[in-house]
Amino acid sequence: MERSTEKENSPESSPENSPATTTEETKPDVRPGKPTKPWVRRVRRVALVAVLLLLVPLLTAETALRVNFTGDPKAGTRTRDKDALWLGHAWVDGRRTDADVTALAARLADTGIRDLYVHAGPLEHNGTLPKSAYPKARWLITAVHRKLPGVRVQAWLGDEIAPEKPDAMHLEKRETRAAVVASARQVVAEGFDGVHFDLEPLHSGDRNYLALLDALRPATPLLSVAAHQIDPLPAFHSFWGTVTGHPKWWSQEYFGQVARRVDQIAVMSYDTMQPLESLYGGYVAQQTSLAIEVTPAGTDLLMGLPFFHENRFGHRAGAETVPAAVRGVRLGLSRTDPDRANFGVALYVDFAATEDDWTSYRKDWVRTS
Repeated sequence: MERSTEKENSPESSPENSPATTTEETKPDVRPGKPTKPWVRRVRRVALVAVLLLLVPLLTAETALRVNFTGDPKAGTRTRDKDALWLGHAWVDGRRTDADVTALAARLADTGIRDLYVHAGPLEHNGTLPKSAYPKARWLITAVHRKLPGVRVQAWLGDEIAPEKPDAMHLEKRETRAAVVASARQVVAEGFDGVHFDLEPLHSGDRNYLALLDALRPATPLLSVAAHQIDPLPAFHSFWGTVTGHPKWWSQEYFGQVARRVDQIAVMSYDTMQPLESLYGGYVAQQTSLAIEVTPAGTDLLMGLPFFHENRFGHRAGAETVPAAVRGVRLGLSRTDPDRANFGVALYVDFAATEDDWTSYRKDWVRTS
């Protein structure tokens, strides 16, 4: 909008005729060559160095991810019929019906899904699990086994973990770990084929978690865990933890220590902070390779697919897509161990998935022609 008022265009108001612009008191100090104070120069140099130290590795890493997303996956890098699906709590609290199980069976027909992680928790902070949390579990297990022969139903149990979340589960307490083991035995007795644990935020190197896994092995015929992502750069979890207070990633060594203690490990390869599909896909390819390198051949390794759509810090729906994730998984598998048998993808989560998500999963990962 033009602001051409009579006052603004009058000679009296022009800068040339304004007394305020001609007095000595109001002249700005524009003397050339005025030296900058030494401490100002030092601060500027330090700031520049800090920015470069941060940006150069970041730009280098992002360029590598983009390159990592190029090329063609090898033929045969598709489902091994060892995929999984996370299911929400509605399946065990009474909200689902026989008709829902029938629809689920139709949805999963001719896919590679072998495991269902059904949310039966959360665990209490002391490790216990009230039976009232899963009143319809036995009905669901029976119905799935009848309509989807060969599909295993696992109890998905989780909680927040100290020390990052003080009002949470403290795995350093022996009695808490013992209660978690008792909860695992409890759901297995209910009929679940195994137990899938998602304990977060779990810091890299946590020895109490490893002790818990060792104690859980004899408690369940199938032990599965959701795993944090692996350091995209060496020791990146330490740097990020110092800066933000939330380490987020695991070292590759620690990932391997966890993988050796379980039957199945599912990488939560979403919420990656990547802004573009190409960067996200390259990141998933990198994560796939890093995980394969340290996961024993006898352990099922699953890479998570984002079957949800949110825009928030850490996750951009337009970047973290199923097609990009699947292509990244196939590229990582192709470059590292294309013939690996115990491998699959895990779909998170049923109640947020769209038809496009399911179509991409079938077209890009399940099809064999």
